[in-house]
Amino acid sequence: MGVLALLYLAAILLWRLPAWPALLYGGASAVCFIFYAIDKAAARAGRRRTPESTLLLLGLCCGWPGAVLAQQWLRHKSSKTSFQLAFWATVAANLAAFCWLAQR
Repeated sequence: MGVLALLYLAAILLWRLPAWPALLYGGASAVCFIFYAIDKAAARAGRRRTPESTLLLLGLCCGWPGAVLAQQWLRHKSSKTSFQLAFWATVAANLAAFCWLAQR
């Protein structure tokens, strides 16, 4: 989370980035956190789960800060190695796209 904040601050200073991306990340993070919470509740209750591909896509679409919080606070999807590898790959892709777009 700190890395994102520093990256965003650097983008504001270097590239005069507008405020709307911060709102986009905040909103997407809230949605992503809710999806993780629903999936955690479904896992505990033995109900139908949210597909991992959906969780990964939400993270890729600017929701990964909320996913990181959900993984830490809810202890959900934090120990499954295959998911973590895919998740951090989506974070790297999102940050790369953010940097590329911010420079334009």
